[in-house]
Amino acid sequence: MPITQAMILAAGKGTRLRPLTETIPKPLVEVAGQPLIVWHIKALKAAGVTDITINASWLADKLTEALGDGSEFGVNLNWSVEEEPLETAGGIFQALQSGKLQDAPFILVNSDIWTTYDFANLTDYQLRPDQKAHLLLIDNPAHNHGGDFALNNGLASEMAIAGGDKYTFSGISVMSPRLVDGLVHGQAAPLAPLLKQAMIKFQVSGDIIKDNWIDVGTPERLAEVNEFIQNKNPNHRGR
Repeated sequence: MPITQAMILAAGKGTRLRPLTETIPKPLVEVAGQPLIVWHIKALKAAGVTDITINASWLADKLTEALGDGSEFGVNLNWSVEEEPLETAGGIFQALQSGKLQDAPFILVNSDIWTTYDFANLTDYQLRPDQKAHLLLIDNPAHNHGGDFALNNGLASEMAIAGGDKYTFSGISVMSPRLVDGLVHGQAAPLAPLLKQAMIKFQVSGDIIKDNWIDVGTPERLAEVNEFIQNKNPNHRGR
């Protein structure tokens, strides 16, 4: 069965983009005329994924007010609001427990990246019965020279074998709900330790992508992505 749902991670405070994010949630920071998160919503819609869960915490009311139920974009937005930030794995677990995210594989996207990657490449991806995740990796950007994970025969691992290369996690993946089994309601939990545990059991695969990609985490990189889009498409006007 094709993957029909996605989750966008949008609960962070965006501290590296302050003072801009003191009054605007980072996912609503504009990139080339439209909020960063809207780029993802539109790209998912174009790929046929219209059931999208978004977790929110910092300035959550502004985020939900701006995007509503998603009908403006032709999608169904399910909001998983966290009174206290639960980190990535904790946020996924709450969304699953509340029924906002269905108990089935889903595309997971960090809201603070910008990319030209086509999510349609993931909708037909099939996780093996014991597989916990499939990660998309990129060549290491300047701000992450050491990389995050290695690939060995299609399997992701924390350490490279025989001097192989490590790559940066793009913030895009296919996840199994089984990855967060064992967490408890309200528990704040990062995703990386769970991925590393699954990697030890050969339960995480990966691919390297070559699409345009920027982590919009600083004012400098926000300016970089705006300049890139403007140079690529001078007539772009966002919405």
